[in-house]
Amino acid sequence: MADDALTRLLLVDDEKALREPLAEYLSRQGFAVTAAASAVEARTRLRDEEYDLVLLDVMMPGEDGFSLCRHLVETHALPTIFLTARGEATDRIVGLEIGADDYVVKPFEPRELVARIRSVLRRSARGGTPAEEEAHFLFEGWRLDPLKRRLIDPEGAVVAISSVEFRLLLAFLEHPRQVLDRERLLDMVQGREAHLFDRAVDNQVSRLRRKIEADSRNPQMIQTVWGGGYMLAAEVRRIAGEGP
Repeated sequence: MADDALTRLLLVDDEKALREPLAEYLSRQGFAVTAAASAVEARTRLRDEEYDLVLLDVMMPGEDGFSLCRHLVETHALPTIFLTARGEATDRIVGLEIGADDYVVKPFEPRELVARIRSVLRRSARGGTPAEEEAHFLFEGWRLDPLKRRLIDPEGAVVAISSVEFRLLLAFLEHPRQVLDRERLLDMVQGREAHLFDRAVDNQVSRLRRKIEADSRNPQMIQTVWGGGYMLAAEVRRIAGEGP
């Protein structure tokens, strides 16, 4: 597809027999693919280059995929898809709770992986008109820049958020003072099959609260609506990106 031509993927998998043919296949699909055989190599690649999405094996010698994903969540707002031979529900839940956007269980059909990649990229893509994209959200002294995916605290410092946390916060900001139930939030944030893991949204809300609430144990902005879901109880304004 033409719109994939500039999409840069980082493929991290220690298994050469899978990594090399998969990288070649994805390249034929129009993606720009960089391969890494370990988490250490992936970290080097991430320091040197920018990527649009990471494909990440879970079971690797040394640092595993879960650990590297935690690093990505804390330092990069990069969509991540786990490639895992571990099909147990608990492992999938852990991946989603850490902040992964999706997972594919080995062995998988390469065409399915391409479909998952495009689905995650669509969910991660910015919507709306150019003017809407450039507008910033202001709430309780905080600012979210949807175009750059930057969250800025009331003191002006940038706060690192994962791609999942970004989409979760964006969902709240686009629907202030509205009750959003878990199913709707999961569909907006995680997409396909996430409805199987209601616990994942609770963990992501907890992570987001720890970053934006003065006291995450007594949240004032993201409130729990018992039996209903969650609600952003804050005034939200949209201003031009170059505004104060």
